[in-house]
Amino acid sequence: MDTVVCERVDAVGVIRINRPQVRNALDPDTLLAMTDALLGYDTDPGVRTVVLTGTGELSFSAGMDLRAAAEGRLVDVARTPLTLLRGGYRKPVIAAVNGPAIGGGFELALACDLVVAAEHAYFALPEVGRGFAASEGGTDLPRRLPLAVALELGLTTEPLPAARAHQLGLVNAVVPADEVLPRALELGARIATHSPAAVLATKRLMHLSLDPREGNLAAINRLATLELLAGPDAAEGAAAFVAKRPPRWTDVP
Repeated sequence: MDTVVCERVDAVGVIRINRPQVRNALDPDTLLAMTDALLGYDTDPGVRTVVLTGTGELSFSAGMDLRAAAEGRLVDVARTPLTLLRGGYRKPVIAAVNGPAIGGGFELALACDLVVAAEHAYFALPEVGRGFAASEGGTDLPRRLPLAVALELGLTTEPLPAARAHQLGLVNAVVPADEVLPRALELGARIATHSPAAVLATKRLMHLSLDPREGNLAAINRLATLELLAGPDAAEGAAAFVAKRPPRWTDVP
């Protein structure tokens, strides 16, 4: 059985962790397969957005496969989907959190751009109870949450229900379990109707705005605007508006 299943739904690429027997835990083979799938979708001009999800309703992902880790089966950190997503992955990625997201599963959801969660889902960082830290994204939580809330999650290992995560702004929508993937696909399809170049630029610029190392954001934004205005999609968008027809965007390789 493939540990990762990929499919295309029109312009949306879906990546599904397929290890329900171990609550979709992430072993080296699964992590590498997810990375390869993300890289494939990134270079496919027919894919405009990506959805990450898990098989079943018991878990989005239980995080690192501790059995594999105990056996010494580890993955090169540079080749994990977390590293790829946190390193500036170009296309919008939506997490369809179909169940609990724990440890690395929580970090995987945090690395996505949008999150749709099932009503029964929750998020947790159990790392300190296992002797290590959630350093692949969990320790970045103070950038997304009040420090006291982030520390409570990281130090107590107590779960954060999906509804509370929505209130705190970590989750875009909370829906019944059978609506999680359809809602994520709906978001992806909506994004896919817009200019690919403008979508990629908007995602990049918004993420840059959170980078404390970047000191000249105004100039970067201005340059991106000039590049978009000089490209074919700006003219096409205006022409389509005047003609009252759907725009015909140029694919980005």
